[in-house]
Amino acid sequence: MNSNPLIGIIMGSDSDWTIMQAAADFLKEQNIPYEATIVSAHRTPHRMMEYATSAHLRGIKVIIAGAGGAAHLPGMVASISPLPIIGVPVKSSNSIDGWDSILSILQMPNGVPVATVALNAAKNAAILALQILATSDVSLQQKVISYKEKLTDEVMEKVKRFS
Repeated sequence: MNSNPLIGIIMGSDSDWTIMQAAADFLKEQNIPYEATIVSAHRTPHRMMEYATSAHLRGIKVIIAGAGGAAHLPGMVASISPLPIIGVPVKSSNSIDGWDSILSILQMPNGVPVATVALNAAKNAAILALQILATSDVSLQQKVISYKEKLTDEVMEKVKRFS
């Protein structure tokens, strides 16, 4: 946990951390303060409600919510939070090849949007969260630009080796 976190990373179970840690690692590399915790929509619904309704009051700007199986966490949090929610479908031990998680997060009703990244793509969720924050912060926007330039440089190095 960081002081004054801007991004919340939540997951339904500690077993999701193996996937969700990629989001934390990216945010750490970019020096973006975040918090990470377990919030189960099914086993701790009151905790989920408290987290979703108070995160913005504590300074959180974006929530990344990872969930496997029925994957209700991102949608339930989105239903009561004023913040943008990025859902990470997690292929869990009880998953149907991850499709249950993907569809549970992706197929939200009108009025309750959840941005959804690819299966197990927690790093992409962190990148998207940073891009959302960067729309109103030039220093964060520079971090996004630098990261994308780094991606380009890495590919161009591979091009040189491949040729």
